Amino acid sequence: MHRAFLGVAEAAAYLGLSPRTLYVWRHRRQGPPSFRLGPRGRVTYRIDAIDAWIREQEQADSRSNPALNPVSAAPYRRRADYSATA
Repeated sequence: MHRAFLGVAEAAAYLGLSPRTLYVWRHRRQGPPSFRLGPRGRVTYRIDAIDAWIREQEQADSRSNPALNPVSAAPYRRRADYSATA
């Protein structure tokens, strides 16, 4: 049987982080999306949401996404004449 949800400790192990880090991220509204589930309202993570969040992090990193790499960007050009605006 394939599980679709992880608790905090399991999600932390899945990501290679401490549970404390996930609690801090949740408090700051960072990290993978989570929600409360069940009668005790335990914090839960969907595995597919964690995987999607990881893909988003990869695309937001300039080392993984060549479009964001500042080295590949066109150089910034200054205006030729500054005295015309003064």
